[in-house]
Amino acid sequence: MSEIPPRILARRDGTSIAYHRRAAGESGVRRANLPEAELPGIVFLGGFMSDMTGSKALALDAYADAHGRNFVRFDYQGHGASSGRFEDGTIGRWAEDAIAVIDELTQGPQILVGSSMGGWIMLLAALARPDRVAGLVGIAAAPDFTETLMWNAFSPDIKETLRRDGLYHQPSDYGEAPYPITLQLIEDGRQHLLMDRPIPIACPVRLIHGTADPDVPYRLSLDLMDKLESQDVEVTLVKGGGHRLSEPHDLARLTGTVATLSERVSKRD
Repeated sequence: MSEIPPRILARRDGTSIAYHRRAAGESGVRRANLPEAELPGIVFLGGFMSDMTGSKALALDAYADAHGRNFVRFDYQGHGASSGRFEDGTIGRWAEDAIAVIDELTQGPQILVGSSMGGWIMLLAALARPDRVAGLVGIAAAPDFTETLMWNAFSPDIKETLRRDGLYHQPSDYGEAPYPITLQLIEDGRQHLLMDRPIPIACPVRLIHGTADPDVPYRLSLDLMDKLESQDVEVTLVKGGGHRLSEPHDLARLTGTVATLSERVSKRD
């Protein structure tokens, strides 16, 4: 599945977004009890320095294949197979990528599934396209992380490095290469902060978070539930779960959550 070369969405500014798209019914599967046209599509939004070949993206792709669902996974600018340098990326730019994918690669209502940073991006996309987003599923969603989990946690020396050089290389627990953090990323993130006020999103939202997540505290999902104006928000806490939540039972929980939410959204319509 992941070895197939991705398709390319060309942008007007000369950049490109790499993506994989699965059309409902292309595997010959149809739901007997609910026409596939009534089920919302699914769009996966990955995390910071992640890409569309990760385990959660592939699990959702396999679920879509098995159940005849429309599904799109893609790489933000500077990630994976898309054009651009990671260091030039910002929350605003990556949110624009997600909105472009919704606008140009999907039709009808969509369920956005956001992992970590993707949980912030999905909220921004839902605010920008409320008529297209039927539901949200966040896995360790991290809205405002550039401010609360990065800048506010940085030492005075790191902040001075960013102010002086515009770049800081942050050690990572997920690979040998450090994460390049730019001052531009921090400053742009401040233009997209959400957690300081009510969030006017009305669609159903499901949030999944591990209680032992070392990167994004699980209480952020509880705070997000309180901030969302939607009255249909559920938080699932996974005792002892880490940040990635990518073990087989975690992936089964994710696809089950997406399936249940899809049925709920379809019945509401």
